Amino acid sequence: MRTDTPTAGTGRPDTTVRRGRPRSEAAEQAIFAAVEDLMADGNTLSDLTIEGIATAAGVGKATIYRRWPNKEALLVEVVGRLEEPIPAPTGAGARADLIAMVDYIRRRGLAKRTRWVLKAALGQMQTLPELYTAYRERVVKPRREIGLQLIRQAVAEGLVRDDLDVELLGDLLMGPILYRTILWEDSDLEDPDLSRRLVDAVLEGIAPRP
Repeated sequence: MRTDTPTAGTGRPDTTVRRGRPRSEAAEQAIFAAVEDLMADGNTLSDLTIEGIATAAGVGKATIYRRWPNKEALLVEVVGRLEEPIPAPTGAGARADLIAMVDYIRRRGLAKRTRWVLKAALGQMQTLPELYTAYRERVVKPRREIGLQLIRQAVAEGLVRDDLDVELLGDLLMGPILYRTILWEDSDLEDPDLSRRLVDAVLEGIAPRP
């Protein structure tokens, strides 16, 4: 089960409140795995309790509270960690970096169990306003800003018209792959050339006029 440690410079926000004694990596991995397993078994975010998570992880409740002040803080980190680190810049220009960003989302969609748990969590967050707001602020917005920075770079490189709304372009570039990974169950995400085709199709339509 994948629970990557947040990596500096990848755009993955630190979603926890650190306090108490030094952390035990083994205990944290057990807690993350317990939450994912409980969700995979059909438990909703509302169903989850600190006591239940602690029991499933084989740790005491105090072990969880030393790391997170409440269930919401823990769940935000768990959901954020279900996603792989955002790829580092390739150094080959905005087009290559946009393709890498879209391909990161495509590859995330190939992990069917993680994809199912993440989809379920995001859907349930709509009924938990505080958790949904925290996830948007700590996970979604920073990653979206990375995509918008790449589009600004594409404008500066002359790949994209400079009279278009950057946030709208972000939706045009990232929307199709998100649709395919979240809503279109039969989408052929295994096509390794899909990300390049999607990015090039959009860039061709928004390129500067001759």
